[in-house]
Amino acid sequence: MPAQYDRRTFMTYFASIGLGSTLLPGVLWAKVADGADITLATIAAAEDVAGIRFDDAERTLMLDGLKQQEQRIEALHKIPLANSVSPALVFNPVPPGKKIPNGPKRAMIRSHVARTSAPGAESLAFLPVTQLSELIRRRQITPSQLTDLYIERLKRYDPVLHCVITLTEDRAREQAKKADAEIAAGHYRGPLHGIPWGAKDLLAVKGYKTTWGAGPYRDQVIDEDATVVQRLDAAGAILVAKLSLGELAQGDIWFGARTRNPWNVNQGSSGSSAGPASATSAGLVGFAIGSETLGSISSPSTVCGTTGLRPTYGRVPKTGAMALSWSMDKLGTICRSAEDCALVLDAIHGPDGKDNMAIPASFHWDATVLPKHLRIGYVKSAFDLPMMDPADAKRTQHGSKVFDDRALDVIRGMGVNLIPVELPDVPYDPMRIILTAEAAAAFDDLTRTNRDKELVQQTRFDWANTFRTSHFIPAVDYINANRLRTTAIKAWDELMQTVDVIVTPTSAANLSQLVATNLTGHPAVILPNGFRADGTPVSLTFLAGLFEEAKLLAVASAYQRATGFHLVHPTVPLNSAAHA
Repeated sequence: MPAQYDRRTFMTYFASIGLGSTLLPGVLWAKVADGADITLATIAAAEDVAGIRFDDAERTLMLDGLKQQEQRIEALHKIPLANSVSPALVFNPVPPGKKIPNGPKRAMIRSHVARTSAPGAESLAFLPVTQLSELIRRRQITPSQLTDLYIERLKRYDPVLHCVITLTEDRAREQAKKADAEIAAGHYRGPLHGIPWGAKDLLAVKGYKTTWGAGPYRDQVIDEDATVVQRLDAAGAILVAKLSLGELAQGDIWFGARTRNPWNVNQGSSGSSAGPASATSAGLVGFAIGSETLGSISSPSTVCGTTGLRPTYGRVPKTGAMALSWSMDKLGTICRSAEDCALVLDAIHGPDGKDNMAIPASFHWDATVLPKHLRIGYVKSAFDLPMMDPADAKRTQHGSKVFDDRALDVIRGMGVNLIPVELPDVPYDPMRIILTAEAAAAFDDLTRTNRDKELVQQTRFDWANTFRTSHFIPAVDYINANRLRTTAIKAWDELMQTVDVIVTPTSAANLSQLVATNLTGHPAVILPNGFRADGTPVSLTFLAGLFEEAKLLAVASAYQRATGFHLVHPTVPLNSAAHA
């Protein structure tokens, strides 16, 4: 086949010999269908996709080796691999020589909560865990009362918000009854005892469906409890619902509907932790567990005005959670305050002996830490971006410029001498093939059986198409992207040696920090930072060094005490055309 042929000609040629959709990962060789053989021409055609060029002599030498590869990969395809089986390759975000905190467990130091009477049901539903836990500990309300309240609200508002996939009502009432008895007998387990919560429906819960938000798995039952579920059970928390996620952890559209933003039910909640953010914002659960691979806690927390914690990669074990990208997936918390995130993280962090990418590191929450005693940086170039014309979508998408500038004033008012910093100048976008290659591997069977057609999202940016295109990523380039990732990790480690916490705009104009820190594994807190004229929230992001969530949350918590934005809650209409 002449080298000057364009790609369309190559694809037409592939189709003529039965290869239109059967190029294998690596694309330096083509799997030949219908008994056809690998030839010099098929190798040349595959070269065009791989972006590499050989001459005929080199192709001739390759023939036997490629045929042997074909046999090995065909044998591999016949071996079933469950989504729960992780690769033997283990990602570790900790650069060589870096020490991580790993001291003995110490008791948390929580903020003081004044004694008050329990408010009415509407106000009670929106209280942060810090206050709910004290009402329960002081026996001013019971776990069953709180569970009844949240289950009733889930049933009342889900027809509008579409944030629930499965109510776990029987399990919840049984847990609540047990918590009532324990607390009445003086056995109080801690700040999560009796607190109702919701799980993103990529966490396995024994006896209930785990749908991953996707039609092909809508009847899937995984006969185990995820480690995070087990740990929250042990803490006395009460699971009331499995909450929606955009299918296979993308966006806010799942097989049942589109999850809505409680602040404006004509908008989606964003995702993929769509249900956890929507339900927490709307006062339907005390807190929720979400996950992030590339923005899935950050984005819905921004849209729904919740406080989201994306912990350090490896901080929380992922056993029992759907795998999308083994080296990028992170389980985290979506709450109504930064201190709530600390209370939940304290219960769920640490290795479980099953997730080989979980990292032993201590966590000690101390609410008395003052930001002025920490080195706090701000991304100067991101805050210096001028107010742009409304036609410029990059800055007006979140409409956050005015709010961002005010945030710096608030932080300085907390006695902080802000340090200007700039993010490492590394080409992050090419490394996104790490995510797409791993995701395609995680759902390879879905692609090969054509069940990807059952997914409701079918545009060129959705998983069905991304999985297909990712079969054309050469293995060599996947490895080299991870090598580039090593340089990014080193650069970020050097930056984080100069400061303890960094504040940065969340806006689309500053998307590089989101991509960068998800690749390097650094933790982030995303919190509400004001409200637009239409009442919808904007957010602010705080970053920290690996396993430095205690400092990160201390700064975020202090910021929330200074602003109070996290205490404002939406009013969800009971009747809306948006849910149709």
